[in-house]
Amino acid sequence: MEQQTQKPAKPRIGITMGDFNGIGPEIIIKVLVDTRLNTLCTPIVYGSGKILTRYKRLIGLEDFSYHQYNSQSFLHEKKPNVINCWAEHIEIEPGNITEEAGQCAMIALQRSTEDLKAGFLDAVVTAPINKSNIQKAGFAFMGHTEYYEYEFGNGRESLMLMCSESLRIGLLTAHVPLRKVAEMITPELIVKKVQILQNSLQEDFGIQKPKIAVLGLNPHAGESGLLGEEEKEIIAPTLEQLRQSGLIVMGPYSSDSFFGTLQYKNFDAVLACYHDQGLIPFKTLFFETGVNFTAGLPIVRTSPDHGTAYDIAGKGIADATSMRRAIFLALDIVANRKNKVQRMLRVQKKLTKEKA
Repeated sequence: MEQQTQKPAKPRIGITMGDFNGIGPEIIIKVLVDTRLNTLCTPIVYGSGKILTRYKRLIGLEDFSYHQYNSQSFLHEKKPNVINCWAEHIEIEPGNITEEAGQCAMIALQRSTEDLKAGFLDAVVTAPINKSNIQKAGFAFMGHTEYYEYEFGNGRESLMLMCSESLRIGLLTAHVPLRKVAEMITPELIVKKVQILQNSLQEDFGIQKPKIAVLGLNPHAGESGLLGEEEKEIIAPTLEQLRQSGLIVMGPYSSDSFFGTLQYKNFDAVLACYHDQGLIPFKTLFFETGVNFTAGLPIVRTSPDHGTAYDIAGKGIADATSMRRAIFLALDIVANRKNKVQRMLRVQKKLTKEKA
């Protein structure tokens, strides 16, 4: 499809519909019905206008309107835009897991990825998918994070980073079985993930001297080797090596007391060893407002921190706060990256004049 290539002043934010039998369409509508968002960005939903229309009637938000964008049309600057990613008429089944919903979620994801690669979008925000039905459609990844790493990493690893106003927590290992975690914790992995986190805090969040905490793998952070050797033999020496290189990175901390005593408030970010060690405290504290950000990639991708929530799909009671925060965080990161580039250009221009 031929598209407008000249970038306007406002960022273009792609929003994938996710599994349309979950709460994705509802939370998208609830966020985009507020027209004030259109002054900050140009939202572009990848999915189906017909499905959005059916949901707006189902949940009683008739005020929601959108502009249907295609190769013969234009991007509306004062309304959400919708790109129809499939032509077939598909019935919604709120709360049910269907193969059609998985197939359509993958199609919307692929279409938005094409536009990201073409430079048509400034960022993408992904509504929740269901790993079982989207994988049946040929999606060979454990989640969005692995997918975007494959599409945009160019051999580099990314970092799942959960973000709220007072806590950012990244994962050394993400979607892997717990029994495999210990063997994956190596000095090389720790250094790699700390560096990704350090760079992201500086470039994406504007924190020049980040303070990072790293959690231990074992109970009580190994209790000096009594409950495990990984902290003493791997984690602590690696963190000392990183400190000698100039980074402010502390630990390993015992996870229970670290969160129980609110020590996380003393740091700009935390690195957990495995999925549940990081996400249980994060979602306990910030389930309604948290955002998932894929750090370490050249593109900006965020998402709500919750899943499809089939049990409340189509009932009009889903909380859209996390989706709203995901869009705002994407806008902030886009702005921070743009400001960094502009600062670098100003420095290069100044150096060029001095040499002349």
